Amino acid sequence: MDNETFDPKAFLLFGLDHFQIQVEKIEGKMIYLQHDYLIEIEGPSLYKLMHQGQVVAPFADVEQLCEFIRQDISLNYG
Repeated sequence: MDNETFDPKAFLLFGLDHFQIQVEKIEGKMIYLQHDYLIEIEGPSLYKLMHQGQVVAPFADVEQLCEFIRQDISLNYG
């Protein structure tokens, strides 16, 4: 995909919607999710996941990121 037309925020929001992960708020490159999760868009294919103010992990793949969040929500808040 051409980097000039690729929108990492739109792609991430599409993935979150597909995995039925609720977005609470969007502020610039920060996407706030349910259960105190936060994703910072750091680059075209780099997303930093945080939970309760702590860095959990960087992700380069939106599908893996969303699957991780969904599983973590299921285990901890299910």
